[in-house]
Amino acid sequence: MKLSTRELGGFIARPDPNRAAVLLYGQDAMRVALKRQDLLANLLGPKAEEDMRLARMTGAELRKDPAALLDAVKAVGFFPGQRGVFIEEATDATTGALETALAEWKPGDAVMVLSAGALKATSKLRKLIEKHPNALAAAIYDDPPGRAEIEAELRRAGVGEVDRAAMDDLTALARALDPGDFRQTVEKLGLYKINDTSPLTSAEVAAMAPATVEAELDDMLHAVAEAHAGEIGALMTRLGGQGVNPVSICITATRHFRALHAAASHPGGPAAGIATARPPIWGPRRDRMIRQAQNWGARRLEDALALLTDTDLSLRSAGQTAPQMAVVERALIRLSMMSR
Repeated sequence: MKLSTRELGGFIARPDPNRAAVLLYGQDAMRVALKRQDLLANLLGPKAEEDMRLARMTGAELRKDPAALLDAVKAVGFFPGQRGVFIEEATDATTGALETALAEWKPGDAVMVLSAGALKATSKLRKLIEKHPNALAAAIYDDPPGRAEIEAELRRAGVGEVDRAAMDDLTALARALDPGDFRQTVEKLGLYKINDTSPLTSAEVAAMAPATVEAELDDMLHAVAEAHAGEIGALMTRLGGQGVNPVSICITATRHFRALHAAASHPGGPAAGIATARPPIWGPRRDRMIRQAQNWGARRLEDALALLTDTDLSLRSAGQTAPQMAVVERALIRLSMMSR
């Protein structure tokens, strides 16, 4: 049977031990792994490994020894409790062993949980699970977690009340980070708030969030957009010392000012424009960019983008003789002057 994305969250939270097999598959291995991890934890409990109630095997191992799966499904454990068999990297080559195990499966046997990469509709493994009346197959898509999933992660990490701004930041952060990094961030928040019953705030989310690759560049862009021309030279020196490419600085600045222009031109105003930006903008940076878009206005931002485009073309020109870092620094100082 097929399990829809909407039904998957509820099933993982309260798995049915009377299902013979569950197949989770998708393009993003991390997303599949996290769903599988939660499913096994909720199905078997926290001490399944210690109690030897969970058997692990790979698709490659099953190809060499197909009978191993049925043996694991029928094995009787030393400790009471639900048993499971996890098959990692399952492929169509494991279909034969799985078909035999499904035919012999009886209530009380170990539940088989399989994880796989992207499977086409013609996949033998996928067809077997989807057509079996007591097995479930669910596709894990690359969509960011929704509010319900974020709230579930917060509860799992022990985070209590969350204020509205912090939840908005977590929603944006979930879209910006890969699932593993987002889960680690939520776990850090849980540790940070372990003895604190006050609502989680936006500032706390920003403090616990991982530093992005562009964190240093953000300081530069804010200095430019907020007319702090005196800070640009020192920031450029720092970026140059870190090996940041002048073209990369220009591209990042262009991306920043395009986001400001889109926000300033949005029918709902700069706040609405920043809220719908892609990639998502969150935390204190979001508030600063709203103010920047308001201060600049759409007309001056168009002039800023024209200057950045000319600078980018100059950097890529074969006849360019001036040092590239100096060319970018001059353009950023001119932008800073324009913002006044």
